[in-house]
Amino acid sequence: MLILTCSSKLQLLERVLRKGLPETMLVCGAVMHINRGNPAQHEVVVDSWPEFKAVLTRPRKEVVKDNRDYYANLHAAFYREEDACRTLLENKDAVDWDKAFQLQGLQDGLYQAVKVMAEARCVHTEPSFYQALLHPDAATLCQNQLRSEPLHLGTLSPSDAALVNDSWDFAGNDRSLRYLRGLIEDFPNACLRDQEGQLVAWSLSDAIGCLTHGFTLPEYRGKGCMKTVLQALARKLQAKDFALYAAVLPENQNSKNFLFSQGFHLLSLTNYAFLFTPNHLK
Repeated sequence: MLILTCSSKLQLLERVLRKGLPETMLVCGAVMHINRGNPAQHEVVVDSWPEFKAVLTRPRKEVVKDNRDYYANLHAAFYREEDACRTLLENKDAVDWDKAFQLQGLQDGLYQAVKVMAEARCVHTEPSFYQALLHPDAATLCQNQLRSEPLHLGTLSPSDAALVNDSWDFAGNDRSLRYLRGLIEDFPNACLRDQEGQLVAWSLSDAIGCLTHGFTLPEYRGKGCMKTVLQALARKLQAKDFALYAAVLPENQNSKNFLFSQGFHLLSLTNYAFLFTPNHLK
């Protein structure tokens, strides 16, 4: 395995991954962030170079200080050959299975591969299966006129993380609060506030360039707030040349209907998200 640190190699990898969209969009989003200042301090691991067969993005080892924090310890994988991906994930220098971590990918073979590895290592696995949606022409969405009056369009601040944390079904703890605060500080987001400055609606993006944590307070739903927030965030991501995509649980029909109304297309790809916790850390 190799850790890519050379900027020219990382730029080349980005170009190759962009040609492979949408199958590559998770690792492509991570690599694009790395090439644009690397706010999350991630790195890229490949099985070989330049003819790679598997790519893994992960935080640098010094970034994750809490061994139980799978929120911050986010990995994304893409492979051209499944055996190469298995070999890479089994490499102790590529993945530290003694820490809690999260792994995301879009390829069906990933599920069975990591399931076998986790069972062999007595690692508890929580899999989630999301539907992936992609906007085919983000520039078109960004051309729509933003309307926010009498609300005020803006960006989230770290002090807003507590409210975002309270509204997220998979959060509600100190680690998730720290994770969300990091997203707010490091990655593009957008929000609407009322005349008193209180949050009304918001949407974040994450270390793999995915739209995430969109929410509108119940009393403001049905008034176009999320449409305005999405358009504002889309403009920020489009300015950095990111693909505009989201991952939604299959049963979340309201979110899917909203994204469909904004021009997103449902992909025939499952976004696999695994949370791994070694039994000795449970």
